Amino acid sequence: MNSDPFTTLGLPVRPDLTDEQVRAAWRTIAAATHPDRPGGGNPNRFAAASAAYAALRTPWARSEAYADLIAQAPRAAPPAARAGPRPPGAGLARSAVLVPARIRHGRPVRLLVRVLVAAVLALIVARSGAGGPPIAGLLAGLVLWLAFTARADLAPPPGR
Repeated sequence: MNSDPFTTLGLPVRPDLTDEQVRAAWRTIAAATHPDRPGGGNPNRFAAASAAYAALRTPWARSEAYADLIAQAPRAAPPAARAGPRPPGAGLARSAVLVPARIRHGRPVRLLVRVLVAAVLALIVARSGAGGPPIAGLLAGLVLWLAFTARADLAPPPGR
């Protein structure tokens, strides 16, 4: 059985496919191979297509399947030696550039809900009337909560 759900459904290996593209590919295969068809269809092909559809049904699942395929791909030979060392912060800059794509391919609505909850709670804490250290501690806790939990709503970075 093919471990690549994209190929099983005859789709390009891309995480940015739409739900409709995946559904249409599955329906085409399912209509041709369903076991209830005259002659028995092709139960093995139908089962493989159904499993592939289940693996690619949501945008999050597509990005996970894509990341798994990238991780399984044989590593290319290391590039020729660079002219010099990488500048400090190059990895951080690359990570910052990838944030919009990770949000888009992740769970953006859930992330928005987390940010709104943190903002509302921060507003309540700020308006509570408590002074100094308690407010700072509560706000720091909200920021840490958002930072640690929001990662679950982002798509994995490329290569992972």
